[in-house]
This record gives sequence, C-alpha cells and structure tokens, in this order.
Amino acid sequence: MESGGLRRAYGGVFAELDAGEFEAAPEGQLTAEQIVAHLVANDELMIQATEALLAGSPFAYYELEEDVHRPQLDALVAEQGGLRGLTALLHGTSDRLCGLVDQLGLAAETPVETHLREGFDLVVEESLPWGRTLDLHARVHLPKHQAQLHMLRS
Repeated sequence: MESGGLRRAYGGVFAELDAGEFEAAPEGQLTAEQIVAHLVANDELMIQATEALLAGSPFAYYELEEDVHRPQLDALVAEQGGLRGLTALLHGTSDRLCGLVDQLGLAAETPVETHLREGFDLVVEESLPWGRTLDLHARVHLPKHQAQLHMLRS
C-alpha cells in the first residue's frame, strides 16, 4: 500500500488552511480549529492501529465518533494555542501516518474493527481491511473536512 492518495488528500486540507481567514462556524458545527483538532485526534487513532498491524498484531480496533471528542478537541485547541499550532501538529501526525502506511504492505489487508461516524454521510460499523479504512479516510473523510474548511472561508 502506498500513501500517495492519502498525501494528496492531506494536501487539499493544508491548501484550505494556508488560504486562512476563517469565519465563525454556524451553531452546532465545528470551528476551523476544532476541525483540525479532530483530524489530529483521528490521525493519532489511525497511527495506533497502523503501528499495531506493523508490530504483527492479527487484529486492531479503530473508533472515531464525531461528538465523542468535542471536549478533547477544545482542550487540544487550547493546548496548541490555536490554528497555527494545530496545523503544525497536523503536518506532523499526517506525515507520520503516511510514513507508516508506506510500510504496511500485505498488513493493509488485516481486518480492523472499525467504528466511524461522521454525520449521516459516513457511517462504518464493521470489520474492514485496514487499507479500505485508510482509503475511506483519503477519499471521503479528509475531503469532507476540506469542504467544511472551505465553507468557513466563503
């Protein structure tokens, strides 16, 4: 498995972040800072699962639910001092994840119990090959948050 598609998807997110000047989020939606904190938290969970597979674990577990992390997101925003610090952190976590993905090889086919819920358009509650989950992250999850960031700039 290669990280090219994943790196391109992160590149789209970083392009939106580099464009900057975000407006306040509508009521009940994530701010730009919370979106980036969410992606950092997600990267950390994906890194843990990927490292487990690289260590030879026959299974791994990945769970991310949008609303579960709101208090942690706000804490991470404060800890990193806002969007600039969060963006730097996301560069680091995304680079680390992509580097690990490049090492996966056949381990990408390992089933991972996946629980992912992002609104109504991305709901996964099943065991999937880890490569499929990473593909969903690159093709659905990251573009969704890129679009949210774009809307906060418009």
